Amino acid sequence: MGDEQHKEPVVEDIQVKVLYETEASSGPDEKAAYPPAGTNSIYSAILSRNEAVKDATRLKTFLELRDKYVKKKVVFEDPLFPANDSSLFYSHKPTMKIEWKRPSEICDNPQFIVDGANRTDICQGTLGDCWLLAAIACLTVNEKLLYRVIPPDQSFTENYAGIFHFQLWRYGEWVDVVVDDRIPTCNNQLVFTKSFRKNEFWSALLEKAYAKLHGSYEALKGGNTLEAMEDFTGGVTEFFELSEAPKELYSIMRKALDRGSLMGCSIDITSADEMESRTEQGLVKGHAYSIIGLAECDEVAKDTKIRLIRLRNPWGWVLWKGPWSANSKEWSTISTADKENLKKQTVEESEFWMAFDEFKKNFTKLEMCNLTPDTLQCEERTSWTVSVNEGRWVRGSSAGGCRNNKNTFWTNPQYRLQLSEEDDDPEDRQAACTVVVALMQKGRRMQRHQGAKFFTIGFSIYEVPKEMLGQNQHLQKDFFLYNASKAKCKTYINLREVTERIHLPPGEYVIVPTTFEAHQEGEFILRVFSEKQNITEEEDSVGSDKTQPIVFVSDRAKANKEIEHDGIRGEKKKKPKINLLQEEEETEEEKLFRAIYQKIAGDDMQICANELKTVMKNVLSKHNDMKTEGFSLETCRSMIALMDTDGTGKLNLQEFKHLWKKIKEWQLIFRKYDKDKSCSISSFEMRNAVNDAGFHLNKQLYDIIAMRYADEHLNIDFDSYICCFVRLEGMFRAFNAFDKDGDGVIKLNVLEWLQLTMYS
Repeated sequence: MGDEQHKEPVVEDIQVKVLYETEASSGPDEKAAYPPAGTNSIYSAILSRNEAVKDATRLKTFLELRDKYVKKKVVFEDPLFPANDSSLFYSHKPTMKIEWKRPSEICDNPQFIVDGANRTDICQGTLGDCWLLAAIACLTVNEKLLYRVIPPDQSFTENYAGIFHFQLWRYGEWVDVVVDDRIPTCNNQLVFTKSFRKNEFWSALLEKAYAKLHGSYEALKGGNTLEAMEDFTGGVTEFFELSEAPKELYSIMRKALDRGSLMGCSIDITSADEMESRTEQGLVKGHAYSIIGLAECDEVAKDTKIRLIRLRNPWGWVLWKGPWSANSKEWSTISTADKENLKKQTVEESEFWMAFDEFKKNFTKLEMCNLTPDTLQCEERTSWTVSVNEGRWVRGSSAGGCRNNKNTFWTNPQYRLQLSEEDDDPEDRQAACTVVVALMQKGRRMQRHQGAKFFTIGFSIYEVPKEMLGQNQHLQKDFFLYNASKAKCKTYINLREVTERIHLPPGEYVIVPTTFEAHQEGEFILRVFSEKQNITEEEDSVGSDKTQPIVFVSDRAKANKEIEHDGIRGEKKKKPKINLLQEEEETEEEKLFRAIYQKIAGDDMQICANELKTVMKNVLSKHNDMKTEGFSLETCRSMIALMDTDGTGKLNLQEFKHLWKKIKEWQLIFRKYDKDKSCSISSFEMRNAVNDAGFHLNKQLYDIIAMRYADEHLNIDFDSYICCFVRLEGMFRAFNAFDKDGDGVIKLNVLEWLQLTMYS
């Protein structure tokens, strides 16, 4: 009875939060070295085929470059991040006069690191990158992490050649960023980050390397501390709204510090006008602070403990005027020993203590980067497995937006997640698998000069229905209309990464990463951590065989039949001479074809592309059900390439009839999706049309079709639609012609490849 009831579409509540980046400057004054890692696929090869034009030289390693310049006795000048305006800014030119100088030109006896790298070496300059400096300050607390980012075997004396390097985590891998030591100055003073020691330069050079990674110094203006923390550790981020923080937040933070996690905090703003405004107690809104330590002290007069937190202001001085500020009365409530111990821990003027309750009351956001996904709410540590997937949202094809966009949500990339084994300690809950899902958008900061901002992103997780287990097929629109998600991120948010810890029973699931709005184009990386082994792979229409070098397979039986019919397989067949006087009995439509064709073809009874365009226009004009102005010359050329069996570049009548039959078949499919009778279909529907026509492609090819054939309104007109199908069929036929042994793999030399692709 229940199965016969009409299904109602599922409606899910989606929460969205928009954050302003921490962007405060130090006061009233105010070329990417490494491309984002790409997917290892033919699709990425297509997208990067022009990279050789940009830079044909191999990037040499730091040691190769250093030794080369030491031997030549000259100092290195970085061609990828030159000492000019292009490395400084992309929109707002600094008002001050900038001179790029090497440390030896700024001071006597320059040093890379003096007495160890610590928090006193990080003072903010005129660049609004307090979020980055807050992360660097946290990094100095963990020496092991610090010297991974800053290789210590560098100096201005031994093997000096004006070249330094830093190691940063970048979308799933560690990269070595090489820079020269020319630094922006004004009046012989560093303009941006500096150490309180005039002759120490590691922090300024680290900032330069980070700027190089993102294209310019200006690209670092405004951000979230989590972003830099992750780039320094490759860890897993967590985000806490302090108004909704768990009761055990203090113990969570204590455990985080013990495990080497990096933490920062800030006060959210609701409009740009609030930037740099201050609270009554002196804290700056929209400004990033580092969390350096925690402490518990006994109150002298009471049998209670006071919980305190130690913070650092990247500006280099303290503005806090509330309880536990430098000369406040609260210091008299604890023992002299505790007082001396706490003041001893504040190694510089920019650090200050405040009560933990005051911290929760005054700050709105806590950012935490853990080195592993271990929960901080229990004592156990876990060995994690991780799978990393790279993907793209392509406008018009796979940028379907969140669940609110019911017609396009299903077109988003989909990743199968197989969980076969529950956690080792499931006593406090039903048997479940712990999964940490981290969705990160790529390259947005690097694209700031193009106006890019972080998208509002999130993800949902759905359970795969029993009838589709193990099939690895892209789930269709109806599935999402009538099935609710099993888990999802708490909110869609405009951060670089959204992370969520989820408990799921063993089974097979689909993760759908999306932007909140549809049609937003970008790259992402999806990391899935689990306590037990997990398998994640992108769903695909053609299955999960990753060994084939060709990214599509054909319906071989159908393709072979058509290939044999057209004489492409085996020896070339001569075109039969067409005797129009000896035709079998024709239909009225065939008589119409013959009359139009004979009139235009002339004595040789063959038509070229221009003549085919005229024939098609005349034939289509006789069909009221086809509202189109005809086909472009380019489409007609592709049609001839599809049907041409002897390489003459022309069609005879029989070939034309066969072509027309195909066009009519494809037109029926087109009508199905041209619901508003506009003679165009949505690029999102193109994947269904392609499937209906019997072409089985993968996600990357659907993306390519949308990019190649959709117009600015994400529609594909009839001419483009037919052109696409003609080329698809032609390429499938050609592939099968080369696939002599039928194993789905072909091997071509460059000239064969050019012959295959140029005539299509």
